Amino acid sequence: MRVLEEDLFPSTPGKVKIERAGAMNRQLHRCFASTSTMFLWALFLVAMTASYLSFQSFVDTSSKYFAASWGGLHWERQIRASAAPRRPPGSAAGAGMSVLVTGAAGFVGTHCSLALRKRGDGVVGVDNFNAYYDPSLKKARRALLASHGVFVVEGDINDGRLLAKLFDVVPFTHVLHLAAQAGVRYAMENPASYVHSNIAGLVTLLEACKDADPQPAIVWASSSSVYGLNDKVPFSERDRTDQPASLYAATKKAGEEITHTYNHIYGLSITGLRFFTVYGPWGRPDMAYFSFTRNILQGKPITVYRGKDHVDLARDFTYIDDIVQGLPWIFNLGNTSPVTVPNLVSILEKHLRVKAKKHVIEMPGNGDVPFTHANISLAREQLGYKPTTNLDVGLKKFVKWYLSYYGYTRGSKNSRQ
Repeated sequence: MRVLEEDLFPSTPGKVKIERAGAMNRQLHRCFASTSTMFLWALFLVAMTASYLSFQSFVDTSSKYFAASWGGLHWERQIRASAAPRRPPGSAAGAGMSVLVTGAAGFVGTHCSLALRKRGDGVVGVDNFNAYYDPSLKKARRALLASHGVFVVEGDINDGRLLAKLFDVVPFTHVLHLAAQAGVRYAMENPASYVHSNIAGLVTLLEACKDADPQPAIVWASSSSVYGLNDKVPFSERDRTDQPASLYAATKKAGEEITHTYNHIYGLSITGLRFFTVYGPWGRPDMAYFSFTRNILQGKPITVYRGKDHVDLARDFTYIDDIVQGLPWIFNLGNTSPVTVPNLVSILEKHLRVKAKKHVIEMPGNGDVPFTHANISLAREQLGYKPTTNLDVGLKKFVKWYLSYYGYTRGSKNSRQ
């Protein structure tokens, strides 16, 4: 047997004869010496590896499954209850609609969902609660909606399975599509997020609506940004929109072309709304009026941009309640009274009772446009749209909400922020 052992493990440089090894090495050698034994050990190791990989796959799959925030009988009951219209029988307004609101935990989405619910319509929301701005504000909006009987599903509009399931559970009569990657300047940091949400997400939603039975009517949010570098004011729906100044604007313009295509090919009923600088309580922290308010209260300087030749930037600020009442082609929804940014700051100073520390610089080339001004004659004629809240009144309401939500008291710089 020793000859066999030496044949198997020859004495070569770097090797040690088996008889010179210790007792433990002899035992290990005997275990592996047999070809059949080696095969069994190899088979055992393969089996163990396969078992481990299978277990890992199961864990990964299970984690994804259990991490999903939708599905199950209880979830379906919540969806149906939230989607059920609550108008009284024989109501002059009709039987009520069942509306799927995307971006429901967003600024405009929250206000629209509350208005629809107050009117007696059934509302189900979808929102992915991303971290573009403080998710806690979105969760606070979701809590507000829940207190009014509106259920918000945590999910992404790119999830075709989720959308198909929602349409399977509820025959929605309408879709209010407000989910989008907002903001002009953020596109320079994360351009892919705009394509993901504003183009791919829109197509995924339209595919779900196309396949739904019955097909829902769709109202979706475009943007005044599509007017881009136009210098003719006020902006009209008939004006050219082929000069976008930012990636955000380009994705919204692409959305208008995509919705036109789905209307043409599949007959989907689609209405687009071009919002003009919406503001108000529960607003977006990335908006100028919001960040100005925060910095003024904290005694920090604010940056005020100017256009070429030191011309003040101007925006057609539209109060959120006026946007909500304008929700029903393409319509401008604005206030049709542009206000310069320095004027905006002066109004905030008045309502905050704090003087701003202004830092005025020339506007960088980041996709912003020098002014916006809405021509709302078409919306006025066909929708009866008539904005009623001027900037002074609207900012007064916003400041009241802001001080309450963030826990400010007059004369104090301390807050929950």
